[in-house]
Amino acid sequence: MNVLARAASIHQYFCNIAEKLASPFLLLVRLYWGWQFTQTGLGKLHNQPKIVEFFSSLNIPFPALNAHFVSGLEFFGGILLFLGLFSRPISFLLTCSMFVAYWTADHEALLSVFSNPEKFYGADPYTFLFAALLILLFGPGIFSLDALIATRFHPYMRQPRWGANAVAD
Repeated sequence: MNVLARAASIHQYFCNIAEKLASPFLLLVRLYWGWQFTQTGLGKLHNQPKIVEFFSSLNIPFPALNAHFVSGLEFFGGILLFLGLFSRPISFLLTCSMFVAYWTADHEALLSVFSNPEKFYGADPYTFLFAALLILLFGPGIFSLDALIATRFHPYMRQPRWGANAVAD
């Protein structure tokens, strides 16, 4: 076996191991950040007057309505993320919410994403945004209610088709 073939074999072995770790990793991301979103949303639900006041100070239109919406989205969205149910749609909404949080509360950090990355990833919404984006882009993994539902209704739902072991239709 020549060196190139041996390197390709090692690479494939490494990729197979890494691919098997994707779903457990996505499970951990979902569990941890679903819990964090739930806790953040619950805190906002219990402190609505302060949240409305904060949203008013940021000149967010309809601050009371938006405070209730964001609080509910984070609380119930966190629960859904934790369970892995409707993961991609809820991750999309949470991602949008985190971009709005950046735009309104950490606008300077958002604009300094390239000029001062430390300011960008040091802002409060960063890790929440990153976690929501991970689930949005890669899905909830096989350890989720979404995957369980998809196996039951496979003819009606498309399974994720990425990675070396993806099954062709």
